[in-house]
Amino acid sequence: MAELFAPKSPEDVARLIALYPLAWVIGSDFQATPLPLMAETDSAGAVAALIGHFSRRNPQVGALQANPRALILFQGPQDYISPRWVSKPAWGPTWNYAVARFEVRVEFVAEEMDQHILSMAAHLEGHRPDPWVPSDMGLRYADLRRYIIGFRAHVQAAHPTFKLGQDEDAATFAEITAALGDKPLAQWMLNQRRTPPEGQK
Repeated sequence: MAELFAPKSPEDVARLIALYPLAWVIGSDFQATPLPLMAETDSAGAVAALIGHFSRRNPQVGALQANPRALILFQGPQDYISPRWVSKPAWGPTWNYAVARFEVRVEFVAEEMDQHILSMAAHLEGHRPDPWVPSDMGLRYADLRRYIIGFRAHVQAAHPTFKLGQDEDAATFAEITAALGDKPLAQWMLNQRRTPPEGQK
């Protein structure tokens, strides 16, 4: 079942992170912080590391310096799938989603702080006609920069789960995507669609 709900390619996981960058960073002591993160990929397109920054006042910084092991959770498109959308009388409700879970080792990289901020701003602002850049802050940038610290979370294990209707027959799959309409989940389902399981044409 895990293989059935695996993404079609490593690039799909990186795309999920790019489109849904807000993640939970959870330490071994269960402290947790929501942070926007960016993926660094290897030559095969797989996520090798995640970069971001913490407020230096966040107690999780000290905890991760003492024990750098952490869990990072991303949630992509998701929605409830109602039986009312499906013509099979006995079909039950379900929930479709694309998520990714990473076991990581956190390394604080204060010397990369400026590059992290520039990269994150370009990523989040790049689609705008007049994108904001850190230099727009003027002298205030240097003042605020003192209160944050950059990190790179090196991926030790990745566990993406793309439960996107891969186990549905073609007719049921079509009914669900039609009901979802133009919601992002429908497009992700279509992009991840494989040949239906044997006997479910």
